[in-house]
Amino acid sequence: MKWSVYPKDAELPEEIQTLAKQIEKDGGKVLSIYKEPYEGNWQLFSLLPLRKITPTPFQRDLSPSHVERLVEVIAELKRFLDPIIVIRTPSGEYWTPNGNHRREAMAQLNREMISAIVVPDVKVAYQILSLNTEKAHNVKEKALEVIRMYRGLLEEDGSIKESDYAFHFEEPYLITLGLIYEKRENFSGSAYVPVLKKVDTFFDEPLPEAIKKHQSRAELLEKVDELVEPIVHKLKERGINHPFLKQAVVSKVNPIKRKRIIELTYEETMTKMLNALKKLDPEKITLEEISEAVIEV
Repeated sequence: MKWSVYPKDAELPEEIQTLAKQIEKDGGKVLSIYKEPYEGNWQLFSLLPLRKITPTPFQRDLSPSHVERLVEVIAELKRFLDPIIVIRTPSGEYWTPNGNHRREAMAQLNREMISAIVVPDVKVAYQILSLNTEKAHNVKEKALEVIRMYRGLLEEDGSIKESDYAFHFEEPYLITLGLIYEKRENFSGSAYVPVLKKVDTFFDEPLPEAIKKHQSRAELLEKVDELVEPIVHKLKERGINHPFLKQAVVSKVNPIKRKRIIELTYEETMTKMLNALKKLDPEKITLEEISEAVIEV
């Protein structure tokens, strides 16, 4: 079987030839096999059956409005111009870490095939946050993707160290927040990001041990939130309705603020915030203080 190969004089590794045959056996068509221009890794540009493609099981849910917009754009252009990235699983299924909205849009347009770059490296499936350019993630979406990815890795290999996947998880606080979002979809995690990004850390331990520590951190953060929410509610009752009210309350009790050198641990920081919140009287907080606290976020 012959394929278009670049560079032309390059010898195809056996595993790449096998993958190309598997793609065509799966009902796809290999259009070109080439070395990508950064480090010269082999990739396969292909047409794949839509029915064979699914999102990676740990990524965010579809946004109906974004899918609708993609359907309109593709129909208007009368072309599908942006190939998705896929990884072939041993079961013959193709996971896409960055093309689920485009996949769904093509499905809604009743198309049977989609253009895709097949990457022969399963680790790419865990690089969702760096690959996904379809739609900007908010904190909740990022955190849920990370914790789903985390659980997927836990099932795959419990000996994996958390620190080895630091790049894939992007930020340690996303793991902590993800554990909360799994239980509380309406949790306002963005209010805590300025402090969490300075004190939450990755652990150089296997995932089963590391996630227990993140769970303890998540529980501490929830205790902080249990004191923050009533204060925000009372401020609103007083007629103080600043758009960043919760962020301001958190900022008022944040012991770190804009410090560059952080000497407090996560646990010490949360304890200080808890103590400060217990002393905070919402009846005495002014709108001016709220505005100043927002500036400090």
